[in-house]
Amino acid sequence: MKVGLFFGTFNPIHVGHLIIANYMVEFSDLEEVWFVVTPQSPFKQKASMLNNNHRLAIANIAVENYPKLKTTDIEFKLSQPNFTINTLAYIEEKFSNNQFCLIMGEDNLKGFHKWKNYETILRNYELYVYPRISDGKKEHQFSNHQKIQKVNAPIVQISSTFIRKAIQEKKDISTMLPANVWKYIDEMNFYKK
Repeated sequence: MKVGLFFGTFNPIHVGHLIIANYMVEFSDLEEVWFVVTPQSPFKQKASMLNNNHRLAIANIAVENYPKLKTTDIEFKLSQPNFTINTLAYIEEKFSNNQFCLIMGEDNLKGFHKWKNYETILRNYELYVYPRISDGKKEHQFSNHQKIQKVNAPIVQISSTFIRKAIQEKKDISTMLPANVWKYIDEMNFYKK
């Protein structure tokens, strides 16, 4: 099975994530997309994040009606901070029957050369890159790489940061989250302080 790995802290997961993941399984050759809930990104501070299990629970609620979308806590078991190369080695060993690819936004591709062992990742895995509104920077070094597939997914300008801030400001952002996710976040009083 060809599986796209969509890495992120998903703090929280929102409709933008689901739109992109669902687009990937419906309009590319990926058969499933797994949301890899990351405990700590090497590029993000941990202080503003919900507890790992809460973020995983929210992601599980978000995908419950989408049979081709899954979640995994595989990075919870690995040493911190998480580096994608280590996770890929572990996932390959544990699920050796699957062929894995990475899903990332165009903005992340621009900084891909900063990732640990990025050359090894690019040699062994395809990257499925979805568009983001550009900040006008010069075209990056990976623009025509044979292992990089640009997928013409919808551009969704919603961020988890925006959602957290809006909840804190008591704004109604219920349309930006799956209904079951909004209900859970509201009932648990997440992001309100």
